[in-house]
Amino acid sequence: MNRRDFVRLGWATVIGAGVGKLRPAFAESLALRHVPGPPQHPQMATPESKATGRAPDFTLQIAPMMVELAPQVVISTIAYNNKVPGPLMRVREGQLVTVDVVNDTDVPEYVHWHGLLVPSEVDGAEEEGTPPVPPHGRRRYQFVAKPAGSRWYHSHTMAMMDLHRGSYTGQFGFLMIDSANDPGLYDQEVFLALREWEYFLSTMDQDEMPVDPNDPTPENPATPDPRPNGLEVNAPLYSINDKMLGAGDPLRVQSGQRILMHLLNASASQIHRVALPAHKFQVIALDGNPVPAPQLVSVVEIAPGERVDAIVEMNQPGVWILGEPRDVARQSGMGIVVEYAKQQQRATWLPPPNARWDYTVFGKTAPHPAPDQTIDMVFEKVPGGPHGINHWLVNGKEFPHEREFILRQGGRYRLVFHNRSDDAHPLHMHRHLFELVELNGKPTAGIMKDTVIVPAFGRATVDLVADQPGLTLFHCHIQQHMDFGFMALFRYA
Repeated sequence: MNRRDFVRLGWATVIGAGVGKLRPAFAESLALRHVPGPPQHPQMATPESKATGRAPDFTLQIAPMMVELAPQVVISTIAYNNKVPGPLMRVREGQLVTVDVVNDTDVPEYVHWHGLLVPSEVDGAEEEGTPPVPPHGRRRYQFVAKPAGSRWYHSHTMAMMDLHRGSYTGQFGFLMIDSANDPGLYDQEVFLALREWEYFLSTMDQDEMPVDPNDPTPENPATPDPRPNGLEVNAPLYSINDKMLGAGDPLRVQSGQRILMHLLNASASQIHRVALPAHKFQVIALDGNPVPAPQLVSVVEIAPGERVDAIVEMNQPGVWILGEPRDVARQSGMGIVVEYAKQQQRATWLPPPNARWDYTVFGKTAPHPAPDQTIDMVFEKVPGGPHGINHWLVNGKEFPHEREFILRQGGRYRLVFHNRSDDAHPLHMHRHLFELVELNGKPTAGIMKDTVIVPAFGRATVDLVADQPGLTLFHCHIQQHMDFGFMALFRYA
């Protein structure tokens, strides 16, 4: 047993012992962690927030809060509107949206509108020139809601060694942009965000996904790097939304219903898988964008920043656990009970069949227009050693990459991601969508995303049309990797 499993086992013993219909029995000795946040201060208006005289469609308040993940498991975090996830923002495609953000903390903040095609000055990234939401102040964001689909919003501050900032906090929420073309072929819609809590540094790799020995590794170096790995970010507690498995209400369904599940990985550090025994997910959209070939899968894999929309046919009456197939993760909270009407038995978990997650099965076979330019991007890790932090290089350098990546408006660019590290990386491009061209040599077409997992020692190729002028941030969506060099800034000529 390694140290990470030992840390989690303390929680798993408490949480995993007999998940019942609604919640497990918790040990009376489980300590209550209570760390009060700083006092709230009066909201301060700025001329910017009053300039247009328009009432906001939404108001977000950034402030400390306590989250009860389970009975006697209470943690302190920073969140929006005293809830985790923050309020669901639901708007129409093409709607002008006004959001007032009130920052009741002592540090500047940024809110990033992930997956939206918005100008850089409102995208919510310091590197793109977005102004911050000042401490104990406020700022107005205004943008046109596009494209349609499952988007989300979250903090985009740097955290570095402070594991209580940025995506390590509870600052995230769903943003749904509805299209007039949505046929609505479902009976119930649910929003499920996968999370970890109480992050800490350790010498163990945070990527717990088992490596498939059959996966190709086209970027594997001939000579392995002998340097010892550095400190990684781990977490002992997991949840879906704000509850650990067995705590809170179950997802209640009726036999024969079609449930549309909006799955989001709002984690700061880990790729997750989820399964629902005896059921399958019909994946209809990736990152909010409809796929050319919807497919039934037993397991959904989703990395930080990604979204998966799937229809689940409720045709197996019972009480089930929708959760992470890894026992340690599920027993540490990564799951939710799914309860059919008139079913009273204990919740059941059955391991799913072994299945490889493969984006390309959701694509089509079609030629791609020739790009105007191909840009190769090579990603490498500089191991930090037992007491240091790993650093990350893009084409041999840490951020910034001053005027290295230049786009011309209207141009078509082929980005080739060469991952020469032993970590899988969810790579996110701000303010743009890209089309997946190939993954580890397997071609595909028609899959539009804003975040893509490049496997360890793997390669992915995407096509991007430069149709959003302005500074554009590119980075790994694992917070620690982004903070320590894994970013680049694209500029328009």
